[in-house]
Amino acid sequence: MELRQLKYFLKAKELLNFTEAAIALNISQSTLSQQIKQLEDELQISLFNRIGKRITLTEAGELFSGFALQSISKANEGFALLKDLNNLNTGKIAIGVTYALRDILTQTVIEFANQYPEIEFKIVFGTSKELIEKLNHFELDVILTFEEIITENHFKYQALFTSPMTLVTSTESALKNKMSISLKEISRLSLALPSKGYSTTQFISEAFDKNKLHPKVAIEINDIPTLLELVKSGKWYTILTQATIKNEKGISCIPIEGKNMTRTAMIISIKEVYEKKAVKMFLDILKSLV
Repeated sequence: MELRQLKYFLKAKELLNFTEAAIALNISQSTLSQQIKQLEDELQISLFNRIGKRITLTEAGELFSGFALQSISKANEGFALLKDLNNLNTGKIAIGVTYALRDILTQTVIEFANQYPEIEFKIVFGTSKELIEKLNHFELDVILTFEEIITENHFKYQALFTSPMTLVTSTESALKNKMSISLKEISRLSLALPSKGYSTTQFISEAFDKNKLHPKVAIEINDIPTLLELVKSGKWYTILTQATIKNEKGISCIPIEGKNMTRTAMIISIKEVYEKKAVKMFLDILKSLV
């Protein structure tokens, strides 16, 4: 059994089409089919059902895919370990981040690049749900997001800082000078909120539900910069952590009253995965800037 065969198998599992998988892998379909057949022969069980040009995963294929993914991951960890011996003169850090933490991320990347200019970055913005999925598939080394509940035993959670939940208004709003505001008052306002995939929206929705309030959500949107532009017009309000709007012009924020109306910024990584030296240094700088 070879790593190459496992990679071929996982790509075929992902696309459920040998032709498309072969194109994605830049090999011929006959090579792909042959390698997967050799893998099946070695395992003495079929991994795919072949129905004409269509393929589906067998029960054995579904079970085997988890072990194949772990094998590829462990092999990649070995390569990463060897690269780290190069005194940070080469390597790449893959970071997932929610929009709310872009400011601290930017500061950290600039400081890290000043010290280790040869290290490359892959930075992915997304919702907490999207980033956690990518982390689970080993597409990211670490993610920065807001999270209060430890939900995955195989994750390592490190708290960074807390940030209060706020009502975000235009600087022209009549509410801009309020020192605080209740959820009941907010429920009467016309709101524009991040889409349901954002953890902040889930957090605030649960808060409204606990208080048996029904907010007037006029707009749901999956792009925070556009959301803030809508708020600046003065026609809508939104709810975000104070950290999200740091250094943002044209808006004001009002702390929301009540218990537990704060979010905790977290560093999340996978416990069992080898932590690259570059990632460790990056996180050290990140923590020093908080």
